[in-house]
Amino acid sequence: MQVENQQLKLFLLDFGLISKKDVNDALKEAQKSDEDLEKIILKRKLISQEELNKLKAYILGIPFIELKDSEIDPEVLKIIPESMARQYNAVAFDKKGNQLKVAMLDPNDLQFLDFIGKKTGLKIIPCFTCKDSIKKALQFFQKSLKAEFGDIVKEVGGVKEDAEIDEKLIIKSGEDNKEKGVDLKKAAEDLPVVKIVDTLLKHAILQSASDIHIEPEEKDVVIRYRIDGVLRDAMTLPKIILPGIVARIKILSNLKIDEHRLPQDGRFKVETSDYKIAFRVSIIPVFDGEKIVMRLLNESSGVLTLEQIGFYGRDLKIIQNEVKKPNGMILVVGPTGSGKTTTLYTILGILNVPEVNISTLEDPVEYRMPRINQSQINTKINFTFASGLRALLRQDPDIIMVGEIRDGETAELAVHAALTGHLVLSTLHTNSAAGTLPRITDMGIEPFLIASTANIIISQRLVRKICPECKKKYVLDENTYNGIAQNFDVDSVAELFKREKIVKKEYASSKEMWLNLKFSKGVGCDKCRKEGYKGRIGIFEVLEITDKIAKLINSGATSAEIEEGGIKEGMTTMLEDGLIKAAQGITTIEEVMRVTKE
Repeated sequence: MQVENQQLKLFLLDFGLISKKDVNDALKEAQKSDEDLEKIILKRKLISQEELNKLKAYILGIPFIELKDSEIDPEVLKIIPESMARQYNAVAFDKKGNQLKVAMLDPNDLQFLDFIGKKTGLKIIPCFTCKDSIKKALQFFQKSLKAEFGDIVKEVGGVKEDAEIDEKLIIKSGEDNKEKGVDLKKAAEDLPVVKIVDTLLKHAILQSASDIHIEPEEKDVVIRYRIDGVLRDAMTLPKIILPGIVARIKILSNLKIDEHRLPQDGRFKVETSDYKIAFRVSIIPVFDGEKIVMRLLNESSGVLTLEQIGFYGRDLKIIQNEVKKPNGMILVVGPTGSGKTTTLYTILGILNVPEVNISTLEDPVEYRMPRINQSQINTKINFTFASGLRALLRQDPDIIMVGEIRDGETAELAVHAALTGHLVLSTLHTNSAAGTLPRITDMGIEPFLIASTANIIISQRLVRKICPECKKKYVLDENTYNGIAQNFDVDSVAELFKREKIVKKEYASSKEMWLNLKFSKGVGCDKCRKEGYKGRIGIFEVLEITDKIAKLINSGATSAEIEEGGIKEGMTTMLEDGLIKAAQGITTIEEVMRVTKE
């Protein structure tokens, strides 16, 4: 839906949305490049897409509708079939009497409007909307997981309340296959099995799950999704269809279908116009069959910024300064699933410029990045982190990322690479930044080598964010405050809040400050599955290896002494960073306590 350049200019000036100089400069560029004025002003970020959409709707005399937070009646939605809604980017969202309101990206598509009017016998009222709104509205066509499985079952005439199953769904496993000549590949490509697996994958993507667990039990198969770091039951299926599901996923992942005794790892992709998801598959034999875990990696999301993953203030400045150094080590530590790899990829995104050669050793390669040489570790052929790192040093690298330092040999080679002019990024499994140093020492690395090569150590966890749709402010009551006071030093945290300018008013005591400070929580809504949380963000502690910290390392100080030295140097602990984010309304105190307790 286009508006003439001159007409758009007049309205932009009339509404005071852009200065006269900016709009004239944008118009000159539009005329020079033969582009529309709206593309130029969006490219220059002079106005948001939403403001522009509303202005265009006003100019053309067409209502503007935002559907991202709206619930649409399923009966109204079905008036325009899903296939047509997707093809024409048009969704029916409201019906009153003989009038049907339709949200469209192009309300001037008269041919489509005339067709819908004749087909439905209704008076069509076109409304202008944006791409995000249409994308969200199209999701209303998706049924619940249970409803979709009900339809699949009805289609094959099979599973009823008493768990009777159509023969088409039955796929025997193990020795039965050899005796009866069952073709696993043919069975895995049978329509019901394909539909079941496709449905499980689709709903995991729609719910933004990070993992799918398919777990066999004695009589059932439990399907669980990990959403925002927490596993949730999604579906329970009859045990008899497990071999078909396993065989189907093995085919997708290019694994051996007839291997049931050994663990297997594979990978496949699901790509549509809306998303591009890579599935990392792990299959392992358990007592009741084969268990499958699939990790979902969104390849269409792009590289995040340091601010987006949760860095700010002093920590952000330190990282921005340290990544500019040509050599040394940047270590990211934390337990499995704490977002270490995402932090490393974010740093690599900053470092990824044409002037440097970046090589990585990963197990596995999670996200593909352009202009970065990524190598997959394969221990079966002795391509380990240590052997790979030794080979990489002959590849003229400037920056090396080692997925994980697991042993003394890898640690020694990483330190050697940092000493000889390379910037090395890697991860370790430790609980705190200060605890990393004794861990590397235990691997046989001399303290003076660590002190001279390590630049910064980042320790992190992931906390769930408060759902923005149902966020509600509250103040602590006396009992809650007493519980918090038992777990950490409320006086020092009060001083931290003042330093971070979260609290601007002076209070007679830290207790008074705590009881007047407004925190937030999610009360629960449909958008967050009634849980009050949606999405995750990192909480961090960044230990900069200053001269004082280096002296402590050289003197053989304990992790507690190193942490104390870091705090004196201005380090914010992970717990403190979490409490700051709680005070800022990003997460809750309960969530911070959950992930930081040891």
